[in-house]
Amino acid sequence: MTEQWYQSLRFREDPGNPLTREERLHYGVKPLLNWYGENARDLPWRKNPEPYRVWISEIMLQQTRVEAVKPYFARFMETYPTIGALAQAQDDQLMKLWEGLGYYSRARNLKKAAREAVEHYQGQLPADYQKLLKLPGIGPYTAGAIASIAYQIPVPAVDGNVLRVVTRLQADPSDITQPAVKKQIEKELKPVMPEDRPGDFNQALMELGAVICVPNGAPKCGECPWEGICLAQRRKLTDQIPVKSTKKARKIQEKTIFLIQAGEKTAVRRRDEEGLLAGMYEFPSLEGKISQEEVEALLSETFGPEHEQWKIEKLPEGKHIFTHLEWHMTGWRLTAPAADGREAGGIFSVPRLTEHFGTLIAAGREELKTIYPVPSAYRVYSGLV
Repeated sequence: MTEQWYQSLRFREDPGNPLTREERLHYGVKPLLNWYGENARDLPWRKNPEPYRVWISEIMLQQTRVEAVKPYFARFMETYPTIGALAQAQDDQLMKLWEGLGYYSRARNLKKAAREAVEHYQGQLPADYQKLLKLPGIGPYTAGAIASIAYQIPVPAVDGNVLRVVTRLQADPSDITQPAVKKQIEKELKPVMPEDRPGDFNQALMELGAVICVPNGAPKCGECPWEGICLAQRRKLTDQIPVKSTKKARKIQEKTIFLIQAGEKTAVRRRDEEGLLAGMYEFPSLEGKISQEEVEALLSETFGPEHEQWKIEKLPEGKHIFTHLEWHMTGWRLTAPAADGREAGGIFSVPRLTEHFGTLIAAGREELKTIYPVPSAYRVYSGLV
């Protein structure tokens, strides 16, 4: 069947009678769905595409690889099996469960949206695209994915994969970072969506971009169901399309991270409730790259003659990349003397220490694993506790 479609399409692609953009999409629907039916990956959220499961998976998959998401999705569903359970989640537990996925505002918005669903929609996600859009953290793509996959509502779900696939199909040199381009592709996809399989159609486009028309490296055109109609492939433009405008260079921020330890306790502090990594826990830090001489001076200022009994150890440097920011980190381990005379961890409340670092919490190793969500940005130091 697929080869017959290819032959028909190649015939329609006679240079004297080329396909229009709409026809190119229209004639691609059936081979795309056939390909998806035979090649779709076995993913846990696809086995039971209830609205809640679709929603959680789509939010987790933003900026995150599929293989990395699988264990997080399983743990999340076990801990919060319903929207009602998510709405009542304890913030620290929710953040701990999300630890390592990054972009933590996603988790906070999940809880906010769950509360609205409980308050306004009887603990369910509304089967309405426009109402979905009004929930915190749900934009056009996620609303389209939930509406089409869970409720079979024929609305597009256009993400980076879909933008790449469609612009290559059409050999379209438009800049896909521009919102107008995304809106245009949504407009073009809507009339060709099969009303009986809108969810499969959207997932097939995403799948094609994830495994065939890939973002990094050469596309696997010989395995693509659209090989016979793809203009970028025919014109040898797959290395030039999609077009993306150059991103602004990320700001570099130097930070010095301190593992301050006394007995079995390590100092952590809670970040502000607003801004980057809001409400998460972190190891105390100072701006800039702090030298050993400066560390010794800080201890001397804080503990006086006792500072000579502290052990200072240089730790590996680390780097973490956010969307618009890079942290370049220097690390030091500061170990309190064993015979300090204070209860282990109590040393963290010394006034001059809190003047430098703010309110510190004495956390044990098990507490760092189970209670205090420390973002993956500090992974290089978390592993050294």
